[in-house]
Amino acid sequence: MSVSANSSTAPRGASKRNLQWRVVDIIVATVLALASGLLFMFWNSVGYAWLLSLEALTPGLGGLATGTWFIGGTLGALIIRKPGAAIYCEVLAALVEPLLGAQWGFAAVWSGIAQGLAVEIVVAIFLYRKFNLQVAMLAGAAAGVGAWILELVLYGNLAKGPEYLAIYLVTLLISGALIAGLGAHLVAKALAKTGALDRFAVGREARAAV
Repeated sequence: MSVSANSSTAPRGASKRNLQWRVVDIIVATVLALASGLLFMFWNSVGYAWLLSLEALTPGLGGLATGTWFIGGTLGALIIRKPGAAIYCEVLAALVEPLLGAQWGFAAVWSGIAQGLAVEIVVAIFLYRKFNLQVAMLAGAAAGVGAWILELVLYGNLAKGPEYLAIYLVTLLISGALIAGLGAHLVAKALAKTGALDRFAVGREARAAV
């Protein structure tokens, strides 16, 4: 990713936006990623226990507990709004887990790549211009698809049968849309209202709405 000191050299109202990363983008994205990584560590115990309980009820239902692990990418995309933000935040957040001794080790990084890339694809489709609730929920659901494909390829989920795969995909979509999508949207808006994101478009939108 390239870095520039200024957010944009284009005049106000110009159709083209500067999508180069600023120093402040890197700093804030890193903070978001590290905070997400700590959340992942907490969810590794609490959320995984919930996942196992849901799986005991109906195989595949555990997908409802997974959305929290997707939130780094969606939150980064909604706040930074530049190419690579979703992957950067989700992968860096995933790196926090093995560094702090999480049970899955560096395998978590593969999940971060798959989930972050899926979010990145969605925001890229909208040319990094549209970041409303609908796009946020679509991006969160896409992270669920990324997780589903990764587990299908690397962890042998194909052997679990079509019924499991269908239930798991649907629950991943729901959890991703609600927790990683809606949840990240609400967090971004809340942070913007504090003034902490005044140097970002989400912060300027919050001020304009007052």
